[in-house]
Amino acid sequence: MSSDYITITAPAQAYLAELLKKQDTEGVSVRVFILDAGTPKAETCISFCRPGEEKDDDAIQHCEGFKAYIDEPSIPFLEEAVVDYSKDAMGGQLTIKAPNSRLPKITDESSIPDRINYVLYNEINPGLAAHGGNVTLEELFDENIAVLRFGGGCQGCGMVDVTLKEGVEKTLLQQIPELKEVRDVTDHSQRENAYFK
Repeated sequence: MSSDYITITAPAQAYLAELLKKQDTEGVSVRVFILDAGTPKAETCISFCRPGEEKDDDAIQHCEGFKAYIDEPSIPFLEEAVVDYSKDAMGGQLTIKAPNSRLPKITDESSIPDRINYVLYNEINPGLAAHGGNVTLEELFDENIAVLRFGGGCQGCGMVDVTLKEGVEKTLLQQIPELKEVRDVTDHSQRENAYFK
């Protein structure tokens, strides 16, 4: 399937094509993806994609002189994204603007980590922010155990067990029935920023 998922301007296509030629690898392309999509930490990335590195579910966008493989889970967050290149005194700069990369877009088909991050960033962290705290997903293992890390005013806080069990865990287990358990890996011996000591 081929379509335009993102806008890659003519100057950006020319710049990327030139960059790809210098790689001296037959069939090298680019891959566009978003790390931590739908969260405040979202980062839009373009990397080289050598033959065999593309994924089966990648979308393909044909550009002047190369292909751009678009990471399938990133597509909803790349809506209205623009890749541009402009010359300047230092030579030039490639810019990527993806205004929707940080907006949560969750569906029933979204992965469990995406759904956990959605709940953390949109429902739990706004409440913790009042105490200068936050919580992030460290990892998901056995597909149903969420490992979280508390930061800011939550790290070392005397009430963190209550916050974890009564607030965070209860909310996550309610909203994501596939989850079996929520664990905390934070080192709570560091107490200098703790809200309750």
